[in-house]
Amino acid sequence: MTNSPPLKSPSAARSSRHIWGYALLIAIGLIAPFVVYPTFLMKVLCFALFACAFNLLLGFAGLLSFGHAAFFGGAAYVCAWLSKVAGLTPELSMLAGGLVAGLLGLLFGALSIRRSGIYLTMITLALAQLVFFFAVQLPFTGGEDGLQGVPRGRLFGLIDLTDNLSMYFFVFAVFVAGFWLIQRTVSSPFGQVLKAIRENEPRAISLGYDVARYKLLAFVLSAFLAGVAGGMKSLVFQLASLTDAHWHMSGEVVLMTLLGGLGTLFGPAVGAITIVVLQNELADKVGPWVTVIMGAIFVICVLAFRRGMVGELLALLGRKPPKQGH
Repeated sequence: MTNSPPLKSPSAARSSRHIWGYALLIAIGLIAPFVVYPTFLMKVLCFALFACAFNLLLGFAGLLSFGHAAFFGGAAYVCAWLSKVAGLTPELSMLAGGLVAGLLGLLFGALSIRRSGIYLTMITLALAQLVFFFAVQLPFTGGEDGLQGVPRGRLFGLIDLTDNLSMYFFVFAVFVAGFWLIQRTVSSPFGQVLKAIRENEPRAISLGYDVARYKLLAFVLSAFLAGVAGGMKSLVFQLASLTDAHWHMSGEVVLMTLLGGLGTLFGPAVGAITIVVLQNELADKVGPWVTVIMGAIFVICVLAFRRGMVGELLALLGRKPPKQGH
């Protein structure tokens, strides 16, 4: 009688897939700047992290926020001001921007999670518009001109980030760290509770979970990572402007997430790549019609590809795609 080889447990198989996925991601990231313009890649990575942070809230907790532009833009202004006026190093400025965004997320979450559905969405939109109003009025933001000429500085006081390649590898490292944090959060018991809340909140309450606390923690973590992405973008383009805090930015991140695949790990990043590429390719060709084309893509995605690109691909490969958030 021969002994059959031991079967891999599902958790071991998932771990193996994650390792190979990260290895492929890092390999592509290391080669990419020698093939594609680094500044364009940095823009893609900033928005990919932003979309992944938003997906943590909508795709895994089922909370539709229309105020993520406040976290993205608010952190961009804080990071830009600290770099330009206070003279902080880029990593400290970006971290401070993320922490301020996290505090905003705490405020937004505390006020909005008392409601659900469209009411929660409208509360976050209203609060984000307040942040936008402050960005217009406060003197340190530069008003309609924004904060221009933001220095990239030296990473840890040593590495000169004015060099595009150095800046790219810094941005890529931050993206990988942020993506890893999201993946670990989703795979943790905390992430499993978030999925339970998304699927059936009354049942999660009946099991004894403090649903409000879990939602609030998800809000804060999502806001923090969105803020890191916003601060990073202000350093890359050496500019923090009203566009970063406008409600259109909240609409764009929703589109990126739904287009790529709501509730999937890589979906929002794929959606961000698609939208940024389309915007860059179409801006010179169709001008203001870009917004119309983006709207048409959104409608087609919602009607024909409910799972998004990555979700549909998983369905074709026979893997069960995640259920859509509410």
